[in-house]
Amino acid sequence: MLRAVAGLLIIGLLVFTGPTGYALVASAGRTATVSRVPEQPVAIVFGASVYSDGTPSPYLRARLDLAYELYAAGKVRAVLVTGDNATGTYDETSTMSDYLVARGVPAVKVVGDYAGFDTYDSCVRAKQIFGIDRAILTSQSYHLPRAVAVCRSVGVDAWGVGDDFAPPMDPDLWRSYSAREWLANLKAAWDVVSRRQPTLGQHETGIDQALAAP
Repeated sequence: MLRAVAGLLIIGLLVFTGPTGYALVASAGRTATVSRVPEQPVAIVFGASVYSDGTPSPYLRARLDLAYELYAAGKVRAVLVTGDNATGTYDETSTMSDYLVARGVPAVKVVGDYAGFDTYDSCVRAKQIFGIDRAILTSQSYHLPRAVAVCRSVGVDAWGVGDDFAPPMDPDLWRSYSAREWLANLKAAWDVVSRRQPTLGQHETGIDQALAAP
């Protein structure tokens, strides 16, 4: 009886920790600073909370600022902003586009994905809908291992540039989000293994046009 219980505990531990281990291994050596990351055609910015007045939350603003820095440094030539627009009253993607344009990124260089409901959806759609093969991902550093691993697993040669600004501002919130990655990694692993089908559609030419624009 004890052996059976121990075996179940070990299996449960492997199931729970395995996806996080895979994310760390698959993303190893694939994160860098803005100045050191290799040039790629596109930056992908993952959505996060937007306030009711249409402004990005601090976490989302940090992701967008990294994308702006990448564009300004010549590391990327276009930016895909991918977020949640599931309802008529909540629109991460337009907020993200507006923020980057206001900072000085030409509007033609910013492309919106309005069905990036989670990291897996965003990565699959980047590949299948927008035709992105290589990209730099911007997000908080605790999210990057999962984002890089998922994007690489669906055919996007991904690098990551992470934000670490939050710990000194709100350490408890940062720790909470970091801890939540264990469950998020488990879901992402299931999505990858099961090849879950996100919302798809016809090929969109926005990234093609952005890369062709001077």
